[in-house]
Amino acid sequence: MKALAIVIPGNEISELGYTRLVESSKAVGNDFDIIRWDAVTAENVDSFLKIANLIWNYPWQGEVNDFATGLKKSAYTTKNPKSRIACACSHYALWTLASITEPILILEHDAYFINKIDFDPSGTKAQILGINNPIGATRRAKIYHDKIIENPLPYQLVPWIDEFNIPQGLAGNSAYIIKPEGAKKMLELVKEYGLWPNDAIMCRQLISTLGITKKFYTGVQGLPSTTTL
Repeated sequence: MKALAIVIPGNEISELGYTRLVESSKAVGNDFDIIRWDAVTAENVDSFLKIANLIWNYPWQGEVNDFATGLKKSAYTTKNPKSRIACACSHYALWTLASITEPILILEHDAYFINKIDFDPSGTKAQILGINNPIGATRRAKIYHDKIIENPLPYQLVPWIDEFNIPQGLAGNSAYIIKPEGAKKMLELVKEYGLWPNDAIMCRQLISTLGITKKFYTGVQGLPSTTTL
């Protein structure tokens, strides 16, 4: 399994986070190196969208009821829309890679390891498997966390923490393992519904095999957001 970290070239916050991420992986004794992967940036997002033939289909203000999926799409706080789109494009690019290779561990620069990866992803049924501690990484984090802990299974489906029409996905999307089948599914969803923020379109309502680990392997560093600010 390859591990790739999304890093914004030249961005001080992103570069610092990546350095800490690599150090944390070595500290817990992971058996793999983390490969740096330069992110799509706000400056080149337009060309990426054109080449990939992608259309952004998510609101910048308020809420929209998406009739195609039955989901409520709520706008994210975003100072620079192109930075938000670029983040989604970065994940999309790695889904494309994962769809033709092998399971990939995708990491955002603000992730850090708290435990060594000690399991074989091929031994789980999940096509996409989150490994992140939800505390500090997602909304309703305490509820999300407690539902995981209360479930005895080592590999679980993403818990329900909200109304059914609100996308419910991984905790922050900053650390997850994606298999070729899961990557192909994500590409199909984007083709059908357009490009959304990666943590919105990657949700349990649209992916029945979206899972999480009971044991948390990563957390978030608490760095300033590169998409919200």
